[in-house]
Amino acid sequence: MLSRFLLIAAFVMILGVPFLLRPAPERAAEDQAAARTLIIVTPHVPQIREEFGRAFSAWHKRVHGSAVRVDWRTPGGTSEILKQLSAQYTAAIRNGLIAPDGAAPAGTVGLDLMFGGGTFDHGRLKQGVTVELSTPQGAKKVTVPMSVPAGFTAEQLQEWFGENTLGSGFLYDPEQFWIGTALSGFGIVYNRDVFRELALPEPKEFADLCDPRLQGWIALADPRQSGSVTTTFEAILNFYDWDRGWRILREMAANTRYFTNSATKPPIDVSQAEAAAGLAIDFYGRGQAQSIVRAGEDPKDSRVGYVDPKGSTYIDADPASILRGGPSPDLAKRFVEFCLTEEAQALWQFRSTRDPNRGTPAKTADGIELGPKLYELRRMPARRMMYEKHWDRLIDQVQPWELAAKVKGKGWRSAIGPMMGCFAIDIIDDQRAAWAALNRARRAANFPAEALAEMETLFYRWPSTTIENPTIHPLVKSLAKETQTLLRERPQARTYPGLAQLAADASIAEPIRTELKKLADAPRTFEFTPENYQVVRDSWRDPGFMARAEIAYTEFFRAGYRRIIELERASASRR
Repeated sequence: MLSRFLLIAAFVMILGVPFLLRPAPERAAEDQAAARTLIIVTPHVPQIREEFGRAFSAWHKRVHGSAVRVDWRTPGGTSEILKQLSAQYTAAIRNGLIAPDGAAPAGTVGLDLMFGGGTFDHGRLKQGVTVELSTPQGAKKVTVPMSVPAGFTAEQLQEWFGENTLGSGFLYDPEQFWIGTALSGFGIVYNRDVFRELALPEPKEFADLCDPRLQGWIALADPRQSGSVTTTFEAILNFYDWDRGWRILREMAANTRYFTNSATKPPIDVSQAEAAAGLAIDFYGRGQAQSIVRAGEDPKDSRVGYVDPKGSTYIDADPASILRGGPSPDLAKRFVEFCLTEEAQALWQFRSTRDPNRGTPAKTADGIELGPKLYELRRMPARRMMYEKHWDRLIDQVQPWELAAKVKGKGWRSAIGPMMGCFAIDIIDDQRAAWAALNRARRAANFPAEALAEMETLFYRWPSTTIENPTIHPLVKSLAKETQTLLRERPQARTYPGLAQLAADASIAEPIRTELKKLADAPRTFEFTPENYQVVRDSWRDPGFMARAEIAYTEFFRAGYRRIIELERASASRR
């Protein structure tokens, strides 16, 4: 009996030796093959994906006993991601895969989480999609958020964040539809060598990029393509207010070398002296400075500099959102939880294990070494604890709560893309020529004051908007409730000819017809001012009207720029 047992034991040992002696990479590959998969859509760069994918898998195996493979999906920037998600959720609702109340079985959509982007973008996930459905009672519009609340306890949120404030914004959505995992600043990336050659001081404020001597030297992203640069432009408008803010955006645009559809391009071109300066998310700017640092050189001495203009810099949470109906909601929640650990927060700002200046590595209470393995990500952590406990270990010793602008948003963001497209991007050659002519006139001795004043007016003027839908007119709010109800119920009231017909309809009560006629006769052309912006914005919601308006605005600006050039030529010929 004993001999039989020994024989079986020997046989098992012989079979087991090859498994015990497998190379570690081979065993790791098998672990990965057996691991569950978390599918994350993100605009983040490969370095972030590499560090967080590796660290989360290790953390999950240590804490939950199993490895997780992260499947990263990178269809483009946040704008492209949101378009694709919106299309997916709209189709799922129309096909009955997501109920009108938002109920969605796991796996309804093929993505678990959106990681990265700004609070505005993640707010759009929360806002969701609106779909018109056919029901036995008739057509019905339903709105379903694309994200779901994360479901953390108040105690967890208190431990991670404390007070939920960051400048004028939040660190997490109060309903937990998104949770901030890092912080993003929006500032200026610049080339110190180019500024020295141009005999200009290094920029400290956004207005410094309007210096006429920088014409042809500024690199900007197109706000219609880049959510991050739109956030920067919005911060400028909020801080400097309407008149001064738009003036800065116009002059900065006139100084451009180009407009790109990628927010990552300006820092690269600035580092190569293809541009003197540009707007960038902080980690794009700092990351580019990091990439060109010579061995042993301090990043602060790099030829590329980055500055967050104090008080006017918008510091935004960079969130993660759990997507409705994703395949693995439990893994998605655990990923968000991981992102708020000390281990994950250190990935954003600690030196990598390859950095000779790293010093003695910091460790968690249970002995886990902190910091990225390969890449220094140069991002600001979202937890205050990291600044209090690890200040000396942060590569960029920046205190975001001091830098963050406290000016609340004015609601003007939606104007940035359309208007900058019309006054600059789509007719940039005309704008540049007009800007150069205006500045030559400003510098010229004895330039006719009257002509110069007209040129100044032409460069900064705005077009007016004539609305086509009476129901968005500000006067509607002062009308009687009965009249407002009729305007909502009668589709013909959405055009001025239809409104005139209603005002002449004898079957409608006289007081209501009087108010309808008053509305039909009210001025319906509005100047582009902060007071009128709401009605102008509401008129843009009609896609057909918006297309016509953009054509009209573009021709308005083009005519002004060409008139500026004519005035300079005419004045020069008379002098």
